[in-house]
Amino acid sequence: MPVKVDADDLTATVRYALETTRATAACPFHWDVIVRVGDDAAESHAFERARRIVRSDGTHWPVEAIRSEFARQLGEAADGQCPRCEG
Repeated sequence: MPVKVDADDLTATVRYALETTRATAACPFHWDVIVRVGDDAAESHAFERARRIVRSDGTHWPVEAIRSEFARQLGEAADGQCPRCEG
């Protein structure tokens, strides 16, 4: 069953792109912790996926807005593994 995304919400659009390309994943034990997988190809694919998502008014998100939101979300994600599982 296809996953729906709220294309009019930039945060949701980027999260969807990152998750569906497996560039990020939620920790299986701590669902509130997002982990950056570290796969450059997946992140590039996610960016292209987000760029192609069409909003309800028929337009695409501006590339700079997508780039900023990607930087924010990837910057907030834990690198490689969940910090709560480590310690």
